[in-house]
Amino acid sequence: MPEPLTPREVFLKLVHGVCEGRWEEVIELYAEQTHVEHPFHPFAPPPLRSLDELRAHFGANAPPGAHTGHTLRRQPAGITVHETVDPEVIVAEFRYEGIVVETGEPFTIPAIFVMRVRDGKIVESRDYLDHLRSAQARGQLGEVLDAVRQHHEPAHER
Repeated sequence: MPEPLTPREVFLKLVHGVCEGRWEEVIELYAEQTHVEHPFHPFAPPPLRSLDELRAHFGANAPPGAHTGHTLRRQPAGITVHETVDPEVIVAEFRYEGIVVETGEPFTIPAIFVMRVRDGKIVESRDYLDHLRSAQARGQLGEVLDAVRQHHEPAHER
């Protein structure tokens, strides 16, 4: 039986798989029970804890044509992986760079992932990325800002 992937190898397969839309391969990188957080997400969603929740997050089960917003052609760039004293944990700095297919506009989305990989599977991840730049690249910034205002509006003002 081959050795499990290292945390660095798992991270690299993850970001390249995301960029190439290989959703089932990406989901297979996660443990059956996992804990994935997006601390900078403007809506503070609950952690993703199962493969089914990850499939929904990545849109892996979405029917063709269900995607909304612009199409992004992207690749990971500027990758620096920091290994820690804990052999399961890495901190990966990188950015998604690419173009918006419909407009030709370039975009950059900076990110840092703090990942715990055990036996070649992601068991925990905190994904810090610029959700507003991502929404802008997808042509959804206005909708997201409206939703953020509504989400953070005091209950008595709704």
